[in-house]
Amino acid sequence: MKKISVVTATRAEYGLLKNFIIALKKEANIEVEVVVTGAHLSEGYGSTYREIEKDGIIINKKIDILVDGTSSVAASKSMGLAIIGFAEYFDESKPDAVLLLGDRYEMLAVACAAMNSRVPIFHLHGGETTEGAIDEAIRHAITKMSYLHFTSTDAYRRRVIQLGEAPERVFNVGAVGVENVLKEPKLTKGELGNSIDMKLDSPYAVVTFHPVTLEGNVEAQCNELLKAVIAFPQYKFIITGANADDGGSMINSLFAEFASKHDNVYFTLSLGLKRYLSVLKYASFVLGNSSSGIIEVPSFGIPTINIGNRQKGRIQADSIINVGTDTKEIVDAINLAMSDDFKRIARRTVNPYGDGNTVSKTVSVIKDQLFNQRIDLAKKFYDIEF
Repeated sequence: MKKISVVTATRAEYGLLKNFIIALKKEANIEVEVVVTGAHLSEGYGSTYREIEKDGIIINKKIDILVDGTSSVAASKSMGLAIIGFAEYFDESKPDAVLLLGDRYEMLAVACAAMNSRVPIFHLHGGETTEGAIDEAIRHAITKMSYLHFTSTDAYRRRVIQLGEAPERVFNVGAVGVENVLKEPKLTKGELGNSIDMKLDSPYAVVTFHPVTLEGNVEAQCNELLKAVIAFPQYKFIITGANADDGGSMINSLFAEFASKHDNVYFTLSLGLKRYLSVLKYASFVLGNSSSGIIEVPSFGIPTINIGNRQKGRIQADSIINVGTDTKEIVDAINLAMSDDFKRIARRTVNPYGDGNTVSKTVSVIKDQLFNQRIDLAKKFYDIEF
């Protein structure tokens, strides 16, 4: 019997990890421990650990690390608490591996604790670039601490190898977000409207805007976005909350106040995976700077308007319109997205993030590594030829 820990700190992260947890739990010789931390345990971010419980997934451990506030100091203090909490957890639980996703500061702290405890790290979504956020550096740092790498495109696989990771430990499995789009059950439009208490009798857009952590003008950017929303009273807008980065709570307060003054705007801290995928299914377009607009949304055949630099550098489908942060650019992009020509482009776009079989490919590799291969944490740096 092998034990693998799966760690989640945010709603978006859990939405991507959920099916890995379910699939691994079905394996007779693998014990899965689900560890919940970060924004999941914060009432200010919706106490989203309850969504995990609603899915029938047992939470084996809760590690509270989030310091009040979303400043850079609060993030650093949270990382310190995470290293302490997860050091104790790894010492007590002694898992054979830990599965981590992405590029958040909490996961960097977890990776540090796992590395010090000699726990092999299996990392999802390495090799990607997001030049407008500190996530860029965090993601590559986690890569260097990880043993197995599961990338979402072949270009990202090559980049992980470029970072010195041996090719036999790097696997292009696609993005699980695409698999969620293709396989997760969705609500009907009527069920969706009832669940958010909003009549979806006119076209609507989905908006998610996170802090751009390498830029200091987050509030100004939000106000430019909201001025663009005001310019389209014929649409409804469903806005989901920002994540727990520096400036996230400010964004959420701004959006909540805006929604209270506009009947065509609905704001929620979290929709949960099923409702989120359902709102995308019936949306006319997506607006904001979330990675979801780049990775998942093209599979729905609708346009994404990607604002600013937060996702700069990611591989993109033809259905994505990249714009700056001023109101005029955003308004022009919405008009373009809603043109018949661009809607046709979006319907025909090919998503570059895989075929929707990410979970089975990943679990197959994990089983082989845990039971058939010798995991040697004394990694050799893999040099490429120039």
